[in-house]
Amino acid sequence: MILAICLFTHCDTPVETQTLPVTATAYVTPSNTNKTYLGAWGDTLKPGVNAIAVSRDLLQKGLTYGDEVAIEGLEGTFLVMDKMHSRWTDKIDIYMGHDKKAAREWGKQKVIISWVVEAADD
Repeated sequence: MILAICLFTHCDTPVETQTLPVTATAYVTPSNTNKTYLGAWGDTLKPGVNAIAVSRDLLQKGLTYGDEVAIEGLEGTFLVMDKMHSRWTDKIDIYMGHDKKAAREWGKQKVIISWVVEAADD
């Protein structure tokens, strides 16, 4: 589903937003090491970073590295900074730093995600 929205009250060019239902789980990095965790594109993930990993089929559906994604039920936006194994489809994994408790409490949920789609030149 693609919706046309205007981010500012007086904008002339609407922005297209893609929405998609996905399964959302959470992941953490070990807190007992000094090692950093590198995402699939080489980004360093550390606690406090709002990042997600996406299933590779979502990349084919228009999500790209660095996209800001809104996740239903969570405040703020999350950056696409990691990708998941190809066995997963229609799935995101929310990075929760070292917070195992928060990841367990999140569990597995069905959510709607949305992101801005690059407008095609006319």
